[in-house]
Amino acid sequence: MLNNIRISQTTNEIILTVNFTANINEVLEELQLKLPRLREFYQTNSIPIKVTGRIFNQQEMDKIRGLILSQIKVEINFDEASDLLGLHAIKKTFEADTDISETKFIQNSLRSGKREEYPGSIVVCGDVNAGAEIIAGGNILILGALRGLAHAGANGNTMAFISANYIEPTQIRISNLVREVGEKIEKCPICKIDKNEIIII
Repeated sequence: MLNNIRISQTTNEIILTVNFTANINEVLEELQLKLPRLREFYQTNSIPIKVTGRIFNQQEMDKIRGLILSQIKVEINFDEASDLLGLHAIKKTFEADTDISETKFIQNSLRSGKREEYPGSIVVCGDVNAGAEIIAGGNILILGALRGLAHAGANGNTMAFISANYIEPTQIRISNLVREVGEKIEKCPICKIDKNEIIII
């Protein structure tokens, strides 16, 4: 289904909003199909294109930029991590003990489109489904499956962690770092930062 890229327009730019769970091949395939419509628009316009919704690495950005430029001569901008992460753009990171924190308990699963934010830690007594978002200043503990986006330490705390009964392919964020999870991980994995990268143990 062609539902990984949503195209919208503001006064100053065309916005391509990419589903954060889509892989780069899905994005490129769908973009190839939608470029003819964009090319028609750019016959009489020259406003920049902004790609948002998920964070791409440099190689992925080069592929997207190359595909667009092969058909349209236009300025292309991508969101940086600080534009997308958490409750607000993270100005600085820090370490703070997360063994004890104020905790919010959610006594149900989170459906697609649902977003939960809390400045402390969050415990979900169910699943976080694809298309749902959970954002915590502290830790995140999910008693069911993590299929949606989870961002712990969203205020910049690099000591925060994420754990779930199991994790399906999705994107996880801790402080100002991002990791794509490409395969199902079982047996209560714990995601935390070690040496400036997110590891899963």
